[in-house]
Amino acid sequence: MAYKETFWMACDSTEQLRAEYGPFHTRGEAEREARKLGFGFLLRYEHMIGEKDDIQEVRCIFIELPSAPVLVRTNRKLHTRCATCGESSVHDESWRAEVWADIHEFEHSRHLVRLFEQTRAEGLKEIEDWRDTCA
Repeated sequence: MAYKETFWMACDSTEQLRAEYGPFHTRGEAEREARKLGFGFLLRYEHMIGEKDDIQEVRCIFIELPSAPVLVRTNRKLHTRCATCGESSVHDESWRAEVWADIHEFEHSRHLVRLFEQTRAEGLKEIEDWRDTCA
């Protein structure tokens, strides 16, 4: 007998390259976690399971969360990404980002690492000439 299996994920956008966190059994669990992470969307996966326990169909449904009051506290994450090969990492402190970039560029000659800052208020933005400004 065929049946439908549903699970929930917290996600930060509807883009193909998005961050997803989960899975969760209920929408409430996913929504609480999405709010903690500052994510604005839920993603409901529906798997249609066939007679032989194989996945026949997958449905993905995005649900935008209503805006919550903005917290005064600003969480800042630094993202390093190699412009050459695409390898990336997330950091809490600028010195960690610089160390990651130094190691990556040392191990891969002619690669260039870019730095991005992400805050809930401003989103993701590139920090240009960051090698001169990191202290």
